Amino acid sequence: MAVGFPYATGDILTAADMNGMVAFTINAQSGGTYTLASTDQYQVLVQTTSASTKTVSIPTDASYAFPTGTAITILNTGAGLLTINAVTSGTTTVTSAGTTPAAPTVAQYKTAVAIKLSANNWVICGAVA
Repeated sequence: MAVGFPYATGDILTAADMNGMVAFTINAQSGGTYTLASTDQYQVLVQTTSASTKTVSIPTDASYAFPTGTAITILNTGAGLLTINAVTSGTTTVTSAGTTPAAPTVAQYKTAVAIKLSANNWVICGAVA
């Protein structure tokens, strides 16, 4: 899985390097629950495939502090509804419709993007209910 762009100051990027940055790495999740990890940023598509309901959780900054501005794409290809929530709702805020904390759901073949706005503050955009 991708863990970030592996380049340093002074590196020369080849055409293969640049072309590789436009493709997603697929992180397929077939279980009922999954907590986002550091390896889910930078061109990774978190794909849920369970036929049952499932949950993707966003960890607190104490567990892993994603950089502000991180955008994680989540695709639900399973038949069950996908809920996106916070591991610790009192610490991490997840909103999808205004400023009210929510746990949005994503139907089959729909996509949402979790965007970190500030410390422990995420907004979910896309095909959410």
